[in-house]
Amino acid sequence: MGWIVDGLLNAARMAWEVWWALVLGFLLSALVQARVPRARIEQALGGAGPRDLTFATVLGAASSSCSYAAIAIAKSLFAKGASFVSAMAFQFASTNLVFELGLVIWILLGWQFTLAEFVGGIVLILFLWVAIRVVFSQREEESARAHAASAEAGHLHSSGNDIPANFAMDITMLWKELVLGFLIAGYVSLLPAGFFNALFITDAPAPLRTLENAVVGPIVAVLSFVCSIGNIPLAAVLWSGGISFGGVIAFIFADLIIIPIISAYRKYYGGRFALKLTAVMFGCMVVAALIVDGIFSLFGLVPTHRPSVESITERAVTWNYTTFLDIIASVVFVVLMTLAYRGGDPHAHHHHEHHHHHEAHA
Repeated sequence: MGWIVDGLLNAARMAWEVWWALVLGFLLSALVQARVPRARIEQALGGAGPRDLTFATVLGAASSSCSYAAIAIAKSLFAKGASFVSAMAFQFASTNLVFELGLVIWILLGWQFTLAEFVGGIVLILFLWVAIRVVFSQREEESARAHAASAEAGHLHSSGNDIPANFAMDITMLWKELVLGFLIAGYVSLLPAGFFNALFITDAPAPLRTLENAVVGPIVAVLSFVCSIGNIPLAAVLWSGGISFGGVIAFIFADLIIIPIISAYRKYYGGRFALKLTAVMFGCMVVAALIVDGIFSLFGLVPTHRPSVESITERAVTWNYTTFLDIIASVVFVVLMTLAYRGGDPHAHHHHEHHHHHEAHA
């Protein structure tokens, strides 16, 4: 039964790597919900022009977070009056154009991938900008906003400007998706590398291989359920197994369309809207990855060296800055959850107990 323990350990290690980023992301989301007046967001991000898009992207890159936290903040911004394009640009930038992700990619895959991630991220946001304006009508956007606002209000009607209550609510809404995401990632990482590589064409003529890999990359990411930084080790395993440069980039982009996150979109924006959004994102990811692959091939920037799978095994949990940040995050988590409970919301308390019970298991 060793594999059961190994899967749980891998899940716990991945959760440990991003726990602080999660808590930070949910805290920022709670702050946006509680403190930033709607008029302010409408003014800064209400439009869908280049200025708003740029501002949303910069804001996203500055407030780095894990995919789950990023979608919660984007939902808050949208519910408070940001345009949908701005909210999506923010969401994408805060998971894919951030410092720590670039760092992890550099360590595990090399600087070329870090550069490709940033260049591709900007290309992708530009495509999303066009695609969202073409695909969604004003009416659809407004009904999704109403849906997001009601998801925002949730069961804490009085929480308006109460930070702990907002924090508890977001976690209550998404903890199942989170726990499931980490558990699946933990077990997926135990599969032999060949399992995924079998899905990719690695020996076809270049154009065909590049196209197939860029389309299959996001699909594998969707099936592997891995949250932003968590999918870099898997990306390195795929790269070592022979998938194309663009395929790896498309795979890394796809952390915002994994199944638990699509399920969260459904809760936030409604079913039909969530499906269309997922399709639009998927298309933009594939196109952006192909463009980056083309540009990097043209300039001879695609790395030729592929590391061995053995060199990319899980790193042990050691006493480093992650541990420090995690301890601080845990204290913040307990304090906010306790305050939310003291504020007289037994529902959050009940879920809080539940959440910790799961943590203990992981």
